[in-house]
Amino acid sequence: MSTSRSGDRDRDDEGRARNARPRDGLGRPLPYGTPGVDRQPEGVVRTAAQTVAEAQALLDAGRPFHAHEVFEDAWKSGPDAERALWRSLAQLAVGLTHAARGNTTGGARLLRRGAEGLAAWRGEPPAGLDTGALTAWAGALADRVERNGDPVDAARSAPRLRTAP
Repeated sequence: MSTSRSGDRDRDDEGRARNARPRDGLGRPLPYGTPGVDRQPEGVVRTAAQTVAEAQALLDAGRPFHAHEVFEDAWKSGPDAERALWRSLAQLAVGLTHAARGNTTGGARLLRRGAEGLAAWRGEPPAGLDTGALTAWAGALADRVERNGDPVDAARSAPRLRTAP
């Protein structure tokens, strides 16, 4: 997908508004012309195993915003029965993003919302996802960011998505 400037808004090939500004590792927009990190392509259909592996690599690299994009693709393109699971994982990644940006209130709220979604999951998690450990991680991180009020290091605070391979 390419983007172009039209008036005062960036547009994709179909004319939809799309922000083409470069982004930092936490997904924050940077001024035009500033080097940024590569953005995640949108709308990629992956297997559950590919989704988990790619998201884990992004989390380990301290790029939870980009991991959120991977989970969002799974949420939108995966089986209906798994939508709530992938949405909850996307919320965890965005919660970590906000916590790393210093938005402790929003970060904790999203971490808890994602954890609630994972706790409600009743199916067998795909690709070895460890929903119990992720729920515990999210609650502990939410408590920590609320208590300390300081931004967290996204890479050091990243969860393990699945049990040992």
